[in-house]
Amino acid sequence: MYKVIALTHERSLCAQTPFKPLFKKIVMPTTLSFWIARCGLCVLLAVCAFEQAQAQAQTQAPVQAQVQAIPLAPQAPEIAAHAYLLVDVTAQQVLAQSNADQPVEPASLTKLMSAYLVFQALKVKKITLEQTLPVSERAWKMQGSRMFIDPKMQVPVLDLIKGMIVQSGNDATIVLAEGVGGTVEHFVEMMNAQAQTLGMKNTGYKNPEGLTVPGHITTAKDLGILATRLMQDFPEFVGYYAIKQYRYPGTPAANQNNRNLLLFRDPSVDGLKTGHTDAAGFCLIATAKRDAPGVGSRRLLSIVLGASSENARAAESQKLLNWGYTAYEVVKLFDASQAVVSPLVWKGQANTAKLGRFQPIVVAIPAGAIRRVQTQVVRPEPMVAPFQRGQTVGSLRVTLDQQPWVDLPLVVLEAVEQSGWLGRTWDALRLWVK
Repeated sequence: MYKVIALTHERSLCAQTPFKPLFKKIVMPTTLSFWIARCGLCVLLAVCAFEQAQAQAQTQAPVQAQVQAIPLAPQAPEIAAHAYLLVDVTAQQVLAQSNADQPVEPASLTKLMSAYLVFQALKVKKITLEQTLPVSERAWKMQGSRMFIDPKMQVPVLDLIKGMIVQSGNDATIVLAEGVGGTVEHFVEMMNAQAQTLGMKNTGYKNPEGLTVPGHITTAKDLGILATRLMQDFPEFVGYYAIKQYRYPGTPAANQNNRNLLLFRDPSVDGLKTGHTDAAGFCLIATAKRDAPGVGSRRLLSIVLGASSENARAAESQKLLNWGYTAYEVVKLFDASQAVVSPLVWKGQANTAKLGRFQPIVVAIPAGAIRRVQTQVVRPEPMVAPFQRGQTVGSLRVTLDQQPWVDLPLVVLEAVEQSGWLGRTWDALRLWVK
């Protein structure tokens, strides 16, 4: 059973029990030992029943954060693209979308997953930035965007990463894939496995660079998951996406500009990746970070797929980002690791459990709507130990004009261990009686 409570009225209510009728049927025994035996049986039944109820209540599926599509949301601008998605990364909310679940070709946006695996390999020290990798014939003969490296070269991993990101080099991507995966084919298997791990349910990779191949598909929503996790999991490496110009010594100077035009137009933009093939059209994943009063910095992520030209994908992305920053504002409701609520816990070594989030709880709402926001906590009742640190228990429900706006999962901030048999029996009896 879940309980919905306003934050200012947190009380721990006692659960009702199916054993009350049974209790009423017990008649006064004729001997003291008979009376004690019946009481012991009742207590044992109560302990079993409530522990079973507790197990059922606390194995409910975790509450997922989601924004409700309601008329209160601002109307998104017209975007000239096949599909688009705008994510408030700071608030972890989708602000606007169109055809976000429709399969599309990712083109060089594929290199975000290739980079994810390269960064992962760097983090576990499978490779190093200073390490050099040989350029294979396969890499040298790659078509499309190139870094212009050849088999006579031994290229440092750092330069290959810049070549893959800034120049969108297919040759650099193949060298990195071979260096991390051993073979391109094994690297592609790693890409697909990682996509499943991240929850990218509608993505299938056939190569590391993004050239058109049947079955090489993704969606705007999956790309949103990937881009967000890339920035979250590897903050030490995402600065490469803000580099405006790069070329490896001895390669053509005309190939040095980053293809993300917003890096040159908007100082708040610091990434992320472009893509283009005839089948995919012109695509851009752009991210920007701007100051937000009371919150600090606020990051938005726009995904525009299938635009008509390089300039169009930049212009439509800029339009989407600017709209997101003006149509919505962010409000910090609670600090990181701050208890949103501390409900009473039964059968635990501690009397209460602190529920909150390890990150600041920030919500994106329509501009000027702060006075119309209300919050409630939805959680299991009764709260019966044990609880592990980080365990999802209920959610913070945010409403706007008394209509659902967003649900944010709450977790246990500090573990609550189960009490001993005597304490559990006593609490079970208290719950039963009340």
